[in-house]
Amino acid sequence: MTLFHLFLVAVIQGITEFLPISSSGHLILLPSLSGMADQGLLIDVAVHVGTLFAVVIYFWADVKSALLGLGRLARGRIDTEGARLAWLLIVATVPVVILGLVLKLTGIEEMMRSVAVIGWTMLIFGLVLYWADQTGAEAKSDADWSLRDAVIMGLWQAVALIPGTSRSGITITAARQLGYRREDGAKLSMLMSIPTIAMAGGLLILEVISEGKTDQLPDAAIAAGLAFLSALAALVLMFRLLKSVSFTPYVIYRVILGVILLIVAYR
Repeated sequence: MTLFHLFLVAVIQGITEFLPISSSGHLILLPSLSGMADQGLLIDVAVHVGTLFAVVIYFWADVKSALLGLGRLARGRIDTEGARLAWLLIVATVPVVILGLVLKLTGIEEMMRSVAVIGWTMLIFGLVLYWADQTGAEAKSDADWSLRDAVIMGLWQAVALIPGTSRSGITITAARQLGYRREDGAKLSMLMSIPTIAMAGGLLILEVISEGKTDQLPDAAIAAGLAFLSALAALVLMFRLLKSVSFTPYVIYRVILGVILLIVAYR
């Protein structure tokens, strides 16, 4: 792969993984609209690892608390904030794991990778995000995260397996509709991404090992580093913007891109 191709894949993954505009949708569109070759499994693993490290570092205090809480949780005790956070993150991850396995084993996952599907999901879920952001109350903080809310947000997260939906976008939509403040809803969405990205990356690693495709290790290292830097920049930018603006700019981008993609798909 050329350095330019690696740069495009890594930056697209890094930026779009956490902004509510769909990383999978953009990565599917890259070869579809540019004619570039698919980047391959190893590069997919690398950019996932890069974005995972970015969110872990950005929310290290919460991640450390949850990791320490796993020990107490393993003993059946949810008597600390860390154990509670770890438990809720596990609960919120179950739906996407179950549905993801079903889609992969049935082959439906590949059937949804089309420009038309991404166009519709960009448009529809962009408008749903706008509705939730404009009508949702701002009464809850991340400290108010409950089992009920974790289940609901987890079910919404599973919908993001449809390309173009956006994992961060759909979970932020759910959080806003449940009454979480913008920053707190986004924070919960980002924390939910950690086990999800880790498991997705783990499955990709198993595929790489089974197929023995390790010839791109230098390219993978570059891609991981670029994805890490772009993801960290995207997190910093989004949380700074949320102090003064809503999610409307992302909605406008999604609607415009969705309309363009539908025109391309149905011409």
